Amino acid sequence: MNSWFYVDSESQRHQVTEEQLQSLAASGGIRAETLVWTDGQAQWSSAGQVIPSLFRQGMGAVAPPPLPPGGGAPPMPMRAHNVDYEILGNEMQIVEIELDPGETVIAEAGGMNYMEDGITFESKMGDGSSATGGGIMGLLKNVGKRVLTGESIFMTHFTNQAATGKKRVAFAAPYPGKIIPLKLSDYGGEILCEKDAFLCAAYGTAVGIAFQKKFGAGLFGGEGFILQRLQGDGLAFIHAGGTIVKREMRGETLRVDTGCLVAFTTGIHYDIERAGGMKSMFFGGEGLFLTTLTGHGTVWLQSLPFSRLADRIIAHAPSSGGSSTGEGSVLGGIGRMFDGQ
Repeated sequence: MNSWFYVDSESQRHQVTEEQLQSLAASGGIRAETLVWTDGQAQWSSAGQVIPSLFRQGMGAVAPPPLPPGGGAPPMPMRAHNVDYEILGNEMQIVEIELDPGETVIAEAGGMNYMEDGITFESKMGDGSSATGGGIMGLLKNVGKRVLTGESIFMTHFTNQAATGKKRVAFAAPYPGKIIPLKLSDYGGEILCEKDAFLCAAYGTAVGIAFQKKFGAGLFGGEGFILQRLQGDGLAFIHAGGTIVKREMRGETLRVDTGCLVAFTTGIHYDIERAGGMKSMFFGGEGLFLTTLTGHGTVWLQSLPFSRLADRIIAHAPSSGGSSTGEGSVLGGIGRMFDGQ
């Protein structure tokens, strides 16, 4: 099945399968004037010209806007380094990345757990994928996007500088859960995930952001207005809480508790709806809204969002008025009176 590339309204490039392209056209995500390209085309063309069968009868194709100076298609993301990995543990997992000499893995600041001799690291502004183009303005734009997500403007680049031999560097998440390995080329070259999910990735992966265009979905959907966008063809690793469920969707609708959505591919449409009637909304215990997912693609769900875990810990902390029942005898309580707990 052919891979297609298209350019969205924010001038971002996306790689999708032919089936995902059809789903996007049916949902309005791709219009007749959207620029598309696939292997065999000499240049980018409007979708209405290349694949008119995707659109309603009578929708005329329009000419694409001018291409960048110099002609040809916009530059594609650089190929990612081909790293190997091993995931260790069950509930508090670590991912060990094995690097050949010269290979690099990028990670959020503070994510490293341990590394072998021969691995060097350097904090840089951005993920390094902008080396294919964009210049200083592109770098500043990417840094600005990271500021919006609340992440550090720096990412750490770990490189095997040893003359010979493979070396390993390990990364761990800050709370209990699972690490999900994603080969981005298997999912059309792009994944959207909640903004705190990204852990590390092979060098060459572009780590950006995506905005929720619908006000309601951003305000009540649980993932907020800003999602992380991972683009490339290599390995990326995200982290989520509790048990992870991977679902393949083929046009059906899936309703999810807000906050339980971890990641999804570009063929999935993300929205919210009321959680039943007024009585169910206020007394059903499922919140006021549910996240609704429709379309063709893959979604990853988590059983225990970190916000839910934090709320439960705070609610049961004795310093916040919670109960310490079951945490020892009466003497234990007397002891805490003397040590200030």
